[in-house]
Amino acid sequence: MVTGRMNDLPEKPDNPDRDVRVETGAKRIRVVFGGSVVADTTRPLLVWEVPYYPTYYVPRADVRGDVLTPTGHTRHSTGLGDGRLFTVRVGTREAAGAALSYEDSPVESVRDAVRFDWPSMDAWFEEDEQVHFHARDPGVRVDILDSSRQVRVEIAGTTIAESTRPKLLFETGLPTRCYLPKTDLRLDLLEPTSTVTHCPYKGSAEYWSARIGDRVYRDVAWSYRNPLPESQKIAGLVSFLGDEVDVYVNGTRQ
Repeated sequence: MVTGRMNDLPEKPDNPDRDVRVETGAKRIRVVFGGSVVADTTRPLLVWEVPYYPTYYVPRADVRGDVLTPTGHTRHSTGLGDGRLFTVRVGTREAAGAALSYEDSPVESVRDAVRFDWPSMDAWFEEDEQVHFHARDPGVRVDILDSSRQVRVEIAGTTIAESTRPKLLFETGLPTRCYLPKTDLRLDLLEPTSTVTHCPYKGSAEYWSARIGDRVYRDVAWSYRNPLPESQKIAGLVSFLGDEVDVYVNGTRQ
């Protein structure tokens, strides 16, 4: 589940003519591949290549010198220029083109840094906590509040959930999500699926499809069985989203 967002008051990028924002991070970042730590830094760069969430860049001095092999290929970025691609290799494991360096970038602060492709690596750690999907945005806040608003969820005109005890999740840059107790759901209409997504702020989510008559509406509901500590208040609760899903709060369609 993609949840990264840009800050409310972003700093100016290194080059004001280019839509790239760069900040120095305060967390220790470690990148693991092939059973080894290939990068370990306490001075990462957070680079907003897209406005929704940042990417970590690691100073080259904090990258293991024996794991990068140039591929001879480049990749162009509108904001960062032309970058050299590297294969990441540890023992018999390799990930072709999984590292990138913009050594001649017009954005000066990234010239001596390496960007690792997030999904190509085995694991990423912020301090000693593993982070999934993408880097956390230091400007994103998640608030989960008890509420007595009336929430009704419909799919194809059928009420599939109704509750007056939701928890409302407010996340920077995203619409408010309603999380409902399972006892307020039509569990007889929900079928578990194999879908799992990861959020760096909430954890791993499992999904359900809804069967209404002869039609199945896939992955319209999700829940965090064991959310991260900052999101414990939604543990086991269920939220809904999808083109076929209508959510009403105090009678108003969201």
